[in-house]
Amino acid sequence: MGVVCAALIAFMLAVKHPSRSSQSLQTGTGPGLHVSGRNIVEANGNSFVMRGVSHPYAWHKDQNQAFADIKRLGANALRVVLTNDVGAGEVSDVIAKCKQNRLICVLEYHDTTGHGEKDEATDLDAAAGYWTGLKSVLAGQENFVVINVGNEPYGNNDTAGWAGATSGAVKKLRDAGLRHLIMVDGPNWGQDWSGVMRSNATSVFNSDPRRNIVFSVHMYGVYGTASKVTDYYDAFQNAGLPLVVGEFGWKHTDGDVDEDTIMNEAQSRGIGYLGWSWSGNSGGVEYLDLATGFDPGRLTEWGQHLFNSANGIKATAKEATVYGDRAMAR
Repeated sequence: MGVVCAALIAFMLAVKHPSRSSQSLQTGTGPGLHVSGRNIVEANGNSFVMRGVSHPYAWHKDQNQAFADIKRLGANALRVVLTNDVGAGEVSDVIAKCKQNRLICVLEYHDTTGHGEKDEATDLDAAAGYWTGLKSVLAGQENFVVINVGNEPYGNNDTAGWAGATSGAVKKLRDAGLRHLIMVDGPNWGQDWSGVMRSNATSVFNSDPRRNIVFSVHMYGVYGTASKVTDYYDAFQNAGLPLVVGEFGWKHTDGDVDEDTIMNEAQSRGIGYLGWSWSGNSGGVEYLDLATGFDPGRLTEWGQHLFNSANGIKATAKEATVYGDRAMAR
């Protein structure tokens, strides 16, 4: 009888107080950066709102001063472009440079860009294979690293496959033991004008056993009016899902961009943003350079606005608290 009672008590306690790992899977909590409702939070529960830019590391590997320059201009996060030829040793160095400069490191795999329209673009399953191949350098970096699985992983064709491919890629990362916050880009070259990501975000989020996904929309010419921007923000806010603007500019080949609404509304709603891009743009989109010739002393008009306007990076970025904890910032 005593054994039975003890067993019943143990069972009741287990139901009332589920294990820490069980709670992690149900709520999205866990090691390092993670999702809490619509917010990204650190391991200590402190909210972290991304304010930063993209750095085209894969094409300009000699521009390592960019990490320190971007930090000095006020950023708290850096989205670093990687491609298939950037190996584990280089990725380890990139993470170290982000940490040395007290930046949260958003690692982005670029070879998926425009899949379905761009012949050389790879798919999300191959992108997942790239990340699992980096497990040795990613493991233990959950406080500092966000994995942006694949940049703009679909063009404008066959976007209905986005949800299944995205969930499959996330599963592959989780099966490999990667516990990081995962950032997923929308289709339509990231702009999700078709609403595929917006409509399927809840199912994709719930397909992750860790519930640790943040959705990334890229805002260019599709978002040329305030209503376009706020409608998209509202959709994720109403769904209770985390959103960041993973890329945006001030103008583009597909039209003008309402960058002020993007930034102002992001600030009022606690949404992260990452401007494109530090320097080195070519092929007719040089106007998207934030700095001329990688020189922080020669910010372009776009760079001045992104870093120094009222709701720009310098005025609104808050450094991740992990860098104030000497035991964790190693």
